Amino acid sequence: MENLAVAVQTSDISLWGLFWQAGFVVKLVMVGLLGASIWTWAIIIDKVLGFGRAKRAFDRFEQVFWSGQSLEELYRNLGEKRTTGMGSIFIAAMREWKKSFEKGARSPIALQMRIDKAMDVALARESDYLAARLTFLATIGSAGPFIGLFGTVIGIMTSFMGIAGSKSTSLAVVAPGIAEALLATAIGLVAAIPAVIAYNKLSSDAGKLTARMEGFADEFSAILSRQIDEKLQRT
Repeated sequence: MENLAVAVQTSDISLWGLFWQAGFVVKLVMVGLLGASIWTWAIIIDKVLGFGRAKRAFDRFEQVFWSGQSLEELYRNLGEKRTTGMGSIFIAAMREWKKSFEKGARSPIALQMRIDKAMDVALARESDYLAARLTFLATIGSAGPFIGLFGTVIGIMTSFMGIAGSKSTSLAVVAPGIAEALLATAIGLVAAIPAVIAYNKLSSDAGKLTARMEGFADEFSAILSRQIDEKLQRT
């Protein structure tokens, strides 16, 4: 009975105490998962703010684009600025438009293909930017619980080896080691659950923004196609 009392008194069952009493491998798993959780929340906050800015930028660009301002004037205004999203697609198309006519383009089909290609490249680049680092959330969401479980298995194995060495099966002796091991799984879930929820939400938001850019690219391509025909007919 005295040994059990000493074991209970010397075991700190607070979260901090369980962490420091854990073995090296379990500590390494916990620290890695905590770091992944911090990075996950940093990505979530950055993406939420970034997607909000992107939506507002899309709204402003569409308002200016459909206001009746000439394409040449809009191109001059945006050409000196750092553009993203729809603005980047617009600049890429107009740059190819002007470059092709400066080289004396005469084939409307070839010119339209070059403009569409330029917009596709810009669209792919902007889509990649929106989806950047979302794969990390997916990775943590899927692997986090298993990494935590790995730490738990190692911790429980260490506890049972300690039991074998002490030749005591008392719950007071076993419980602290098992609690330390289960803490790794808990931290894995803390890292994984927000990552899964955020990945699903942010992936959906990125898809909606990409769809808006694709819709604009299609509409702008149709506008340029008509203007190409008119300009080549005049020349």
